[in-house]
Amino acid sequence: MAVVKVIGRDGSERSIEATTGGPLMEALRDASTGIEGTCGGACSCGTCHIYVDAAWVGKLPAKSEDEQMMLEAIGDLVPLKPGSRLSCQITLSELLSGITVEVAPPL
Repeated sequence: MAVVKVIGRDGSERSIEATTGGPLMEALRDASTGIEGTCGGACSCGTCHIYVDAAWVGKLPAKSEDEQMMLEAIGDLVPLKPGSRLSCQITLSELLSGITVEVAPPL
């Protein structure tokens, strides 16, 4: 299990426990954080956009070309930050236990 610290769109903070080995998007969606994941993790909708805390950005794998393109596409609709990621592209592991993420504004 991994612990994920979540900052909601309203600024509230809570921690959720998530099973390792799966996409962060599923844990956030299942915990009713406001993440939709409409495309089911295919990196094609942007409804799982989050802001990863700066302390954790360097601990994640680099963005794929597809993820970067999707983030650029949604950048006209929502603000992007240096920690902008699609949570469907982050696989939870024990090494990420404690990660802090903020749920981005809805599309």
